[in-house]
Amino acid sequence: MSETLRGRSEPHDGGTHLLRFAVELPHPLADVWEAVATPQGLQGWLCAADPLEPRLDGRVTLRWLNGDTTASGRVTAWDPEYVAEYTVDPTHGRIRFHLEPGAAGAGSTVLRFTNELRADREYRLDCLAGWHDHFERLVEALAGRPTDWASWDAARWQHLRDLYERDEARWPKWVP
Repeated sequence: MSETLRGRSEPHDGGTHLLRFAVELPHPLADVWEAVATPQGLQGWLCAADPLEPRLDGRVTLRWLNGDTTASGRVTAWDPEYVAEYTVDPTHGRIRFHLEPGAAGAGSTVLRFTNELRADREYRLDCLAGWHDHFERLVEALAGRPTDWASWDAARWQHLRDLYERDEARWPKWVP
């Protein structure tokens, strides 16, 4: 598993957890924004977004194209070119993409991602593997190779899930 994409789960408040990823992408901020905050961009690596009203409190429905999962909710943070946050059904929770210039300046972007949700251990492992897989697909989409969802299979996801399960002992524990 790539260290540059490795996510982690942190307990947040009781049964709430934060899944976190930080990914440096060799692409300008505007390109990464397009990929995380527009229906056209999201479809290349994550899901179909219809509707996606690009404003605070706008409606959003995310439909994953590698299965039959749909999550509806609201845009709960919107700072064009920097923050896109969608709070959807309780199963998926709050999904936040925070962009900032990378170390290489205008030619790179750091994507700081959090997914706040209430979930048991098994579902958190599923989500970590899923987000990791999707961020690998984001890298490919930004390089001009969007995902062909018709050819998706679960083998890569299962491999990632097995790795996250093996590594979960290193995650922080919640202490009330």
